[in-house]
Amino acid sequence: MASRATTICLLSYLLQILGIAIRMGKIISGYLDFARYVGKMITTMVFLCVRQVAMQSLSIVTAGLHILSRLGNNTWTSLQLPGRFLQPITDISSGTLTVRDNRTDLQYLIPITQNAIDAVDVGRIVDPSHQSQSGLRVFDPGYLNTACIKSNITFIDGQRGYIQYRQFSIEYLFENHDYEEVIYLLIWGKLPDKPEKEHFQRKLAASCVPPEHVVRTIASFSRDSSTSTMMIAGIAAYASQDEGAISIMGSARPAYLGRAGHVDAAIIRCMSALATVVALVYCHKRGKDLTPAHPSDSFVANVVRMMGFRDKRSSALPDVGIQRCLEKLWILYADHEMTNSTAAFLHAASTLTDPLSCCISAIVSGYGPLHGGAIDLAYKTFEKIKTPNEVCSLITAVKTNKQRLYGYGHRIYKTVDPRVKLIHRMIDQHRDKVESNPMLAVALEIDRVANDDEYFTSRNLKANADLYGCFLYTAMGFETDIIVAMASLSRAAGVLAHWREAMLERGPALWRPKQIFTGKVLSPTVKT
Repeated sequence: MASRATTICLLSYLLQILGIAIRMGKIISGYLDFARYVGKMITTMVFLCVRQVAMQSLSIVTAGLHILSRLGNNTWTSLQLPGRFLQPITDISSGTLTVRDNRTDLQYLIPITQNAIDAVDVGRIVDPSHQSQSGLRVFDPGYLNTACIKSNITFIDGQRGYIQYRQFSIEYLFENHDYEEVIYLLIWGKLPDKPEKEHFQRKLAASCVPPEHVVRTIASFSRDSSTSTMMIAGIAAYASQDEGAISIMGSARPAYLGRAGHVDAAIIRCMSALATVVALVYCHKRGKDLTPAHPSDSFVANVVRMMGFRDKRSSALPDVGIQRCLEKLWILYADHEMTNSTAAFLHAASTLTDPLSCCISAIVSGYGPLHGGAIDLAYKTFEKIKTPNEVCSLITAVKTNKQRLYGYGHRIYKTVDPRVKLIHRMIDQHRDKVESNPMLAVALEIDRVANDDEYFTSRNLKANADLYGCFLYTAMGFETDIIVAMASLSRAAGVLAHWREAMLERGPALWRPKQIFTGKVLSPTVKT
């Protein structure tokens, strides 16, 4: 019995020792597993760090090749790598855009310059299976987010409501300079000194003498004809005998490209032709003769004179009140960056045709109801509703898409058009004349109601210059049928400034947008 008890005791001890050994083994095994895990983790981290450094270096080299190619021969260095290998670049992200094409698993590095990418770079992204294997295109109906030129003439910040001509704010120019000085700034990039301004005035005045065939062309229209179509005919008549237009039709050599003297002379001829045609049309529609321009008057003074507005104190002088009003008002309309009519002018000009013919493109664009014609249609809306009491009905019709509200909202501005504040200031200066027009009360009520309506405020729809600009014209005695023509004339200098920039600084680039074909592409083997 004693030996049996001893045996059981020994077995018990052995089992305890075995249990302890097993537990110790598990602990040691756990430590070994942990050590192996830590080792693997360290190895992985080292590998990833080395890989990241290598790929960052490769990406930087790729970006460098892109940028160097831009600085060199303006070609795009096509370096394409599988998307899983090329990582985004963090240290130069402000200067490049990384694009992965999931169709091909290729990734592209595109330079960003002045918050824009070059469409040619996008066109290098190719899917061989698509249609004719053409590059990727950007679909942008209405050019909502497409820049077609680089320019240093006019800057607009639509978020905060700010306009700048060259290096000056529009408010500063409005307060301290006249229209002639501002258009000189737009065209030639500097404010003129006194001799430069006087020389500019004399050249414009000397060209404001209409050829007889232009007078006959406008006189051939009935007096109730459309102002804009009469203007088109008048400018076409000018172009038929213009030396620049004739030289282009008779020679393959570009008449204006890179030739500053020819460009500047053409700008003078174009501005004078437009002013004279507007005055001729105005006078013909009212059955009176054109008053000749005076050689020492300013551009605006001669426009007023030719249209027959004489000063009450001396019939030999143009109406000083109208002249002063237009000198300021036209500063606000002198340029507005890449408008539809400016783009239409430059689109035609990209073919290297003459600027007078390009003016016709701008005029046709300018009197459309979604562009310059809005200033006339805004006033007609006021006349239609007649009293402020009917404004709420108008606003309801607008909100239910039954009517369009002209003079309110703008593609560029997400706040009040900065020109409106300055127009209000002018209205205050001429309040005795402006307030005699009952339509002003209608416009003010439209602005008040819309400003407090969630429909308009939630869409950032605010008053633009067209809502109030017409009242200064009517206060000065201009009938509504000439307002669009006057607005077009005030914009001419800005358009021509852009043309000068295109001819002398950028060189030729034919404007030829692409399309997206939505039909079925036939196989090359199919015969039609």
